[in-house]
This record gives sequence, C-alpha cells and structure tokens, in this order.
Amino acid sequence: AGLLAMWRLHGVDEALRAAWQAGVVLTGVSAGSICWHAGGTTDSFGPQLRPVTNGLRFLPYANGVHYDSEDQRRPLLHELVGTGVLPSAFASDDGAGLVYRGTQCVEAVAENDTAGAYFVERRGTAE
Repeated sequence: AGLLAMWRLHGVDEALRAAWQAGVVLTGVSAGSICWHAGGTTDSFGPQLRPVTNGLRFLPYANGVHYDSEDQRRPLLHELVGTGVLPSAFASDDGAGLVYRGTQCVEAVAENDTAGAYFVERRGTAE
C-alpha cells in the first residue's frame, strides 16, 4: 500500500503503465501481484487483513493471493467481492501464477500438483 503511494508520487506508476503497454512483461508475488490489479487483500496496513482498493488497475480484476495458505484471505476476498468493495477476482494458491495477455487471464501455471487458481465473482445480490 505504501509503495503504491510512492510510485504515484514520483510518477513510477505512469512509467510502469507505459512499459506494460509497450509489451514489457511485469510480474510479482503477493503484494507484487496485487499492485497490477484493482486491489486485493493485504496485511500492508498492519496485522489484520484489509482491502486495498487503489491498485494500479492495469488489470480490471481484484487479486487474491495466498488463497490456500492464510486462513482469512479466502473469506475476506469472498466478502469484498460479494459486497462490491472489490470487482471480480482472480485468486491463486501459493505456488501458482496467473498469466495475462493484455487484460485477459489466459493461463494458470503451478510449480506443484496442489497449487490452484480460481475466479471469484459476485452472483445475485448481497443481502
């Protein structure tokens, strides 16, 4: 969360967007993955997980990292997508990665047989 603010303050966000639009491959793990998206769940604000909603938005989805390894990540992502705080999300277990071409997720890859990737979307209305 702090790095996003610093990038914006110094114009790094614009340089990264220009690089991405020119075809440079951008990558990242955990917060380094969330930053390219609209947002996700983060512990950047302290020990409690909270939403970050001001990602760089190169990708119009939220990003759910550590989907299998941190107990609170999955239910919080579901709640945030379900209530509209975050848009539909791609999520990944530790050891899995998502490959985008432009803004389309075209592949999920994994370094082991148990790591998965998921799409989380709101259906119906939240009550």
